[in-house]
Amino acid sequence: MNGDLIELSLGQLGVATTLIVASALLSIVLRLGLHGRLLWASLRCVVQLLLIGMVLKWVFAPDRAWYVIFSLAMAMTVIAGVVAMGRGERRYPGMGLDSVVAIWACSWLVTGVALAAVVRPDPWYRAQYAIPMLGMILHNTLNGVSLGLNRFCGEMAQRRTEIETLLALGATRWEAAREIVQQSIRTGLIPTINAMTVMGIVSLPGMMTGQLLSGVDPNMAVRYQVAIMFFIAAASTLGTAGVVLLGYRRLFNADHQFLPDRLAAK
Repeated sequence: MNGDLIELSLGQLGVATTLIVASALLSIVLRLGLHGRLLWASLRCVVQLLLIGMVLKWVFAPDRAWYVIFSLAMAMTVIAGVVAMGRGERRYPGMGLDSVVAIWACSWLVTGVALAAVVRPDPWYRAQYAIPMLGMILHNTLNGVSLGLNRFCGEMAQRRTEIETLLALGATRWEAAREIVQQSIRTGLIPTINAMTVMGIVSLPGMMTGQLLSGVDPNMAVRYQVAIMFFIAAASTLGTAGVVLLGYRRLFNADHQFLPDRLAAK
């Protein structure tokens, strides 16, 4: 297999751009009202990728200090936590902190295990491995946390009467909220489970595709993809469970009283 990567010229990227323009024209013809958003999203995508490309080229330098890598990883984590919170329809005091803490704890734990015990680059925090792996784990954990939080807050608001009735009949706060907590965690894990179920049959994931395009042996690409999917599944499970449980603790007090007034519409 030829390991040479085929480089793309600006002209070739221009061909890809025409497809976005065609999609925007279709939106105009069908009066979907999406052409502006589509073109703006495309522009943002290009600018953001160009900027991160320059940043990564600098961060990936062999002599780059560990604290530079750490700072970039922390910025990525905080942004992921804020974005996860912002997608929900309801809020409660401390939701932003819960989201950041849950995503930070699970993604850094899983990434640390991946780097130190599985991939084992030298040094273990080597940016070429640490940043892309953390990015993939953060992205998927963000989705799980966002879905779990949205389901949890929605169910807690809609089922207020049921929860208060259970508490009045002598149930503990956990007994009153357990079903909602379980449903919320399941909801957060649906995308990851679905992706793992069809992987290799319906789709070839991004990491594996990138390695194949760069000439990596398919068997090695498969090994990396299996490992990263297991990392993603573990982080999504821990992150979704963590943020839902933190939210549960904020919406009940130590006397097993429900505090629905803390929930507010976005």
